[in-house]
Amino acid sequence: MPRSPDNTFTLESVLNDLREAGTETNRAGMARFGIATDKAFGVPLSVLRPLARSIGPCPDLARELWASGFHEARLLAILLTPPKHLATELALEWLNDIGSWDLCDQLTNVLARRAGSNELVPALAADEREFVRRAAFALIAWRAVHAKTSPDSEFLGYLPLIRAAATDERNFVWKAVHWSLRQIGKRSLPLHGSALELAKDLASSENRTARKVGNAAERELSSEKVLIRLNKVQDV
Repeated sequence: MPRSPDNTFTLESVLNDLREAGTETNRAGMARFGIATDKAFGVPLSVLRPLARSIGPCPDLARELWASGFHEARLLAILLTPPKHLATELALEWLNDIGSWDLCDQLTNVLARRAGSNELVPALAADEREFVRRAAFALIAWRAVHAKTSPDSEFLGYLPLIRAAATDERNFVWKAVHWSLRQIGKRSLPLHGSALELAKDLASSENRTARKVGNAAERELSSEKVLIRLNKVQDV
């Protein structure tokens, strides 16, 4: 990858890399998945991840990339920011700028690895903005994966939030809601029972969106594959 004369990556050199790596085919694909492309180069994550590894963790460059406003520059900014450097203030600042599900999910994936990030969930879930509310449930889903030492009580506490948001008919919200419910149910055998109970309850709701959330979660949590894995974990 091109570098400046002192052998370091700069904002200008990285943006040039992104311009060269982008394609119209990828931009069209992004648009099909609901991602605005007015400030996008058309660079897939399969290119961004190796570039991030080449650069290495670099919070200062990440801030510059984010400020550029380019979609892939912001994805790269997230990849260059270690969890310990993603302070609450910075995460919220970036969330205020987000207008796509992929940026939301990548950011919450990093944020979920920070101790105490669970404290952000209630406020994010109460926010009416589509991608901020999505962030609440994406954060729950990622914490179910990454927060290995958190007690089951944390995740049981999210179930009322999931029930309340299950009627949000916005596509990028309800899909994150059922994602979070599924991940909670797959975290442990005790959580599985509570999550499946909520899924079945939602599946019988009079609300169409709640039924979609419940049906999607119930299908996965009732699958033989999930049940076998959970029982194996329980026996270890």
